[in-house]
Amino acid sequence: MESFVIEGGHSLSGTITPQGAKNEALEVICASLLTSESVTISNIPDILDVNNIIALIKDIGVKVEKLGDGTYRFCAEKIDLNYLESDEFVRKCASLRGSVLMIGPLLARFGKAILTQPGGDKIGRRRLDTHFLGFKHLGATFSHNDERKTFEIIGKNLKGSYMLLDEASVTGTANIIMASVITPGTTTIYNAACEPYVQQLCHMLNHMGARISGIGSNLLTIVGVKSLHGTLHKVLPDMIEVGSFIGMAAMVGKGIRIKDVSLKNLGIIPDTFRRLGIKIEVEDDDLIVPRQSHYEIESFVDGSIMTFSDAPWPGLTPDLLSVLLVVATQAKGSVLLHQKMFESRLFFVDKLIDMGANIILCDPHRAVVIGHDHRVRLRAGRMSSPDIRAGIALLIAALSASGVSRIENIAQIDRGYQNIEARLNALGAKIERQND
Repeated sequence: MESFVIEGGHSLSGTITPQGAKNEALEVICASLLTSESVTISNIPDILDVNNIIALIKDIGVKVEKLGDGTYRFCAEKIDLNYLESDEFVRKCASLRGSVLMIGPLLARFGKAILTQPGGDKIGRRRLDTHFLGFKHLGATFSHNDERKTFEIIGKNLKGSYMLLDEASVTGTANIIMASVITPGTTTIYNAACEPYVQQLCHMLNHMGARISGIGSNLLTIVGVKSLHGTLHKVLPDMIEVGSFIGMAAMVGKGIRIKDVSLKNLGIIPDTFRRLGIKIEVEDDDLIVPRQSHYEIESFVDGSIMTFSDAPWPGLTPDLLSVLLVVATQAKGSVLLHQKMFESRLFFVDKLIDMGANIILCDPHRAVVIGHDHRVRLRAGRMSSPDIRAGIALLIAALSASGVSRIENIAQIDRGYQNIEARLNALGAKIERQND
């Protein structure tokens, strides 16, 4: 198992460019299964989750060519349907949450898919009911294999349908979209997720010949077509990495430029950090975060404590609450963070409390942070990363702390952040990767 050893207290400066978006990459790579023609995708991040999904679709027969850094050509002309039934395939799917995004394309194109409970972050229960309900509306049937703990999904005679989703699930919406584009009839998805990455998936599918309207709204209409053709697609910058870099720049930066962020696709992320008192300048499509010797949390207009809570897009993404929480530890003032979606995501705060942060964990979903206003530095510590976003939040804390910290289980960080130690060391950080 690998660890990061971080010497805290070094200021960061310079320019950094965000990687391609992890969540979009997983969706559009799986969408290549919908056609027998070649699909070329650029700006794919070199991270564990994405590399694992590429390896998995390669195992089922997709021809994968790496054309350059972050650019791949996928051709799903020949799929090994027998391998989809194998114990090895089931085992690999169980260790990779992104594998659930293969179900929609496989069901639509081949009329059959296997579903196992996928792995991923340890942040609480992440149900798949929305996926199931969407496929059922299209006419799919399910049978459970108790011994293998899998569901076999059959969709030989899928047909377009109206559906109202029980939640605006991003992966659920993406999966249902992919199952619908080559299904006869018209599918209407109400309460659809409308994140930029879902929009990107829809635009890519339309370039492949799909007929999707309502993109960017929570009401999508999909008119099924007989087949899709190949296309070229570029993945957006990762908004979560952009937010992570804003947080780092606020905590330990002395002037950082974040390049090519696709500002129009960041939603309320920059303004959320501004409500923590962080100064952010915009220049073309770059964000510049100057040195923040002091930042003060705003209060609401009635004087009540500032509250950040996650919500479906265009609300605040839950993936940034961990970073916002860490940044707030050195702000002036107090803030309540309400993590509504996952019941275990805030449990990493005990590590921050051990480092000297002033945090009250109210319950599994809410935490109050009383900022130190840079009067008290966090202490170095030894900790373990429970999930991707907590991992990067702990890394930010360690960069700002006094002394040398160790973060174990950094495979969780590698799942979402590309070559992060080298990129931050180029800005002045002192991070060493060690094999335990």
